[in-house]
Amino acid sequence: MHGPLSAAWLLVALCAASGAYCLLRLRSGVEEQRRAAGDEAFMGFGMALMAVPAAVLAPPPWAWLLYAAVFGAAALRALWAARRGAHHLHHLMGTLAMAYMAAGMAARPAAHAHHGAAGTPVLTGVLLGYFAVYVLWAGARLVPAAPAGPAGSTGSAFAGWGDRPELARACRLSMGIGTLAMLLTM
Repeated sequence: MHGPLSAAWLLVALCAASGAYCLLRLRSGVEEQRRAAGDEAFMGFGMALMAVPAAVLAPPPWAWLLYAAVFGAAALRALWAARRGAHHLHHLMGTLAMAYMAAGMAARPAAHAHHGAAGTPVLTGVLLGYFAVYVLWAGARLVPAAPAGPAGSTGSAFAGWGDRPELARACRLSMGIGTLAMLLTM
């Protein structure tokens, strides 16, 4: 992650917190919510790892290739899952963006250390446009939702937190903002 150190650490914290909340959502009673929560937890923790400031941890070039391969595999999985619903298309865009950023860092590891530009400007612009629109759309959807059932209705106090649609939307919005911030540094 390029940019000010404090902003990078805030991004790490935001992504890690989103990933942690998505782990709570894995306890949902709805299978589709659990599946989406697993994908989003993977993205949150992966984004947190990639956003660690280069001044603290400068991964070797092969680590960026590993990130690109892992996110590329996740993109293939999201592409396969996209036949079930439109939400998986957003997962596809997110994993492609992360694979793209990791590949850009692998191709130009010196640029990462010296805050230079990486990546193809046109593709970066397309991804920036997508995530800017997504963040605005997701933010507009953060109107109060109907409250979920009682917290103990599924047998656990934490299970109710997994079925809170407004928190899931806020989590997705946070990760969209994180992706947008990471793309801005490319």
